[in-house]
Amino acid sequence: MSTVFIALQTNEDTRPIIDAILADNPHARLNEQPAMVKIDAERTLTVRRSSIESLLGRDFDLQELHINLISLSGNIDETDDELTLSWNA
Repeated sequence: MSTVFIALQTNEDTRPIIDAILADNPHARLNEQPAMVKIDAERTLTVRRSSIESLLGRDFDLQELHINLISLSGNIDETDDELTLSWNA
């Protein structure tokens, strides 16, 4: 199986983003480090704007992810509403 991941800085801005990603991807695994959080998932991982907005209580542009993004792995499919990382068999 192929694993995708997203790694974000650990700070107050990313906590609701991380919570939203984990809620939307129950198969994902959280790997916490001192200065970063890495979220691994088998085959696919989806980041949904609406889920982040509901936790933040404000509008969120998915491009804001880049402020705290360290790295990611997988094929990227991005719209205004979702960012999906995947490995196709």
